[in-house]
Amino acid sequence: MSAPEDVSAPEDVSAPARSPGRRLDIPKGSPLGGAGQPGGARAAREARAHLHIAHGPARPCAEPAPYPLPEGPVPREELARLRRLHRAAPGHAAMRDQLRRAHLLALCGEPGTGRAWTGLALLAELAELTGGGVSRLGSAVPDGAFGVEKTERGHGYLLELPADQADMTAEPLLDRLRAHFAEHEAFCVVLVAGGPAAERLLCGRRHAVPYQPPAAADVLDRHLAELLADRPAGLLETARATALRPDLAEALGLDEPRPGEAARLAGHLAAHAEGRLSDERLLEHCRSFAPRQAREWFLEAGRPGTLPAALPALRAAALRIALAVFDGSAHSLVAEAAELLAWELAVTLDPQYAPGRPLFSARPGACLAAARAVHDEGVEDLGDASVPVRTVWFEGRRLAPAVLHESWDAHHNLRGPMARWLRGLCDDPRPQVWVRAAVAAGVLCARDYLYGLVELGLPLARTDSPVQRMAAATALAEASRAPEVRPAVHGLLYDWARGDDERERETAALAHGYGLAAGSAAASLEELGRIARADDGRTTSHSVARLLAGAEPETVLTALTHWLRDTRRARRDLALLATLRAVTTRTSHLWGLCEVPELEPYAAWPLATALLAAHPECGPRLAELLRAALTWARSAGAAEDALVGWIRRAAGDERQLAVLCDFLPRLAQDGDEPLDAGAATRIREVLEAL
Repeated sequence: MSAPEDVSAPEDVSAPARSPGRRLDIPKGSPLGGAGQPGGARAAREARAHLHIAHGPARPCAEPAPYPLPEGPVPREELARLRRLHRAAPGHAAMRDQLRRAHLLALCGEPGTGRAWTGLALLAELAELTGGGVSRLGSAVPDGAFGVEKTERGHGYLLELPADQADMTAEPLLDRLRAHFAEHEAFCVVLVAGGPAAERLLCGRRHAVPYQPPAAADVLDRHLAELLADRPAGLLETARATALRPDLAEALGLDEPRPGEAARLAGHLAAHAEGRLSDERLLEHCRSFAPRQAREWFLEAGRPGTLPAALPALRAAALRIALAVFDGSAHSLVAEAAELLAWELAVTLDPQYAPGRPLFSARPGACLAAARAVHDEGVEDLGDASVPVRTVWFEGRRLAPAVLHESWDAHHNLRGPMARWLRGLCDDPRPQVWVRAAVAAGVLCARDYLYGLVELGLPLARTDSPVQRMAAATALAEASRAPEVRPAVHGLLYDWARGDDERERETAALAHGYGLAAGSAAASLEELGRIARADDGRTTSHSVARLLAGAEPETVLTALTHWLRDTRRARRDLALLATLRAVTTRTSHLWGLCEVPELEPYAAWPLATALLAAHPECGPRLAELLRAALTWARSAGAAEDALVGWIRRAAGDERQLAVLCDFLPRLAQDGDEPLDAGAATRIREVLEAL
């Protein structure tokens, strides 16, 4: 009986193998049919940037919520304070004139933008002329009960349209309100939050105006001056200087605070200037702003309880969650993902109701404003080319993780539809979709591993879809970034690697390509070396090449040269296949979950060329590996073809060609000794084939 292959004698790397054995071919692309190649690097980089923030989102601080508005007459002292602090919003004079003429004005804007203060300021200005007062009313209702027993002549009234007000009934209701207040020669400002009702009112252009808040910096400065008016003059300057600190802006994580947030921030800055709040507590308060916004959003979404009345709120919640996963992506991807999630939420709330999709919107940008998001222009990487796309972003880098964590942690019944949604997105062949979904799934698994493994990790790994298995590997690797979760993930992959299920074994091999689950690149390489015999190096070589494109290329090259002398052929073949992948695979196709900024300038180059340019010290080991591939009989043909393609590709780029011209003489030398005749002949044949 012949000796087992794994214990055969090692081959001399400087001489051709006498027995050809299995011929090795150049590995073609990803083991999963190219999933995650063009565009995967960009998607992974953006997902990390948006979901991993230093000092992650804090829980909202215990502060009283500003809603609902208190009812009844507004005290004169409050109106006096309003006059001192209020900053006029754009179009203030035009809004006042319309209110005086029509006796009713609907301000369409989001809570926290200062719309209530603007409404009170408009009413106070008119009431001052008529000698009347100002009152807050309860929510308007369609039956005409306006919350007061008697409407006083010359008075101003502020009320808020109910969140569940049907868009078809909003305008008739405002017609009745306008007639009522005109009859009594009084004035009314109605606050309308973004949604179908606001869109219909603004489209009609009869009662409503879009509300734009005043500049947050002006609001902040006015409140600081008020809070520190009786304090030493230096304290105001101290507070103003603190407001401009970069660490405070980073902790806040909002592009521009809304007026309500600016007023709250002023209180914290004043307390800090007076010595009542430490630096650490100030930053902690600032980090709570985005989570507070997320909490308020989901509290609003939870009010309507039945379909179809709840659909607008569900769609708004779905858009915010989709933005949390796809922040910075193409608007079309975000919009489609949001609609898919809205459907999942709707059928969870009412399984017997199949919701459709609205085909037209009166104001296409209104839904983005409700999510504190904006459009921008960007590009999408498609490998050999880039295309322009219309992107959409949260107005603040802390909003994405705040929304994702709030939806998962605070609302258990959201988890089921979110998990189904993410699993579906992880089956999308576009890396711009599945990579972002997989990273988000990993973040959620890290927050509750027991739930996330059963609802996300296992279903993705055990499916027949190759893209979903790649997504499962990505999610598990991402989850293992959390130190408290890493041992559990490592143990799971350990069992899968030694089990009989080919899908689980392949997922384990792919997960170790990120170098996170085992705790280090060296430990991941050891695991990949064990799995190599079972997969003939097909998947494992891809993961080894991915590790080579990571932060520790020297560690990987050392392991590969060590495997060349290993008595186990599976490991020798793995070293050769990984080397061939390094020569033939674009660097950006081997993206990982950790930053490697030194390779970014060479993302379009083959990995081997990029390594030689970014890490010249890798040259000797890379040359040794290529010489072995060219010399050994079972890899020589594939290595010749790979080397020909490598040199031809470099010939079209002067920078790449310069790197190869420096490297090829090293390839022709074995240390200080010239290459043996057989190896030299092969290199000459390669050059002649060009």
